[in-house]
Amino acid sequence: MQTGGGRKAYDDINITPMLDLAYVLLVIFILMATASVQGIKVNLPKASAAQSLVQPKTIAITVTTDGQIFMDAFPVTLTDLEARLRTAKASNPDVPIVLKGDQTAQYGKITEVLDLCRQLDLDKVGLVTGKPSAAN
Repeated sequence: MQTGGGRKAYDDINITPMLDLAYVLLVIFILMATASVQGIKVNLPKASAAQSLVQPKTIAITVTTDGQIFMDAFPVTLTDLEARLRTAKASNPDVPIVLKGDQTAQYGKITEVLDLCRQLDLDKVGLVTGKPSAAN
């Protein structure tokens, strides 16, 4: 069936203009979302090129199943550990410490290491744990 002037009636919808509009709105949304995250613009001070910001070295303390203590993979006694932690604290008071204890390690040894860190006012101590297995 034809309408006036020899034209054919549309039997489908052209969605190209609608998709173009959707893409434009998506781009505008992405630009506005990232612009709002930046916050308030301030004039930042310039740092000297000669100085570099060095991250503090993390100290790794490990307690094995038999209660032996290691500091950065070197075996130490509790008194040696105290001396080395005092030296590390003298060079950097905010030195981060990571404590790794075996699952079957003596709880008393781990507590002694934590108490030593508390006595030396080393408060950036983290305990390392593993990911839970899927069987649990």
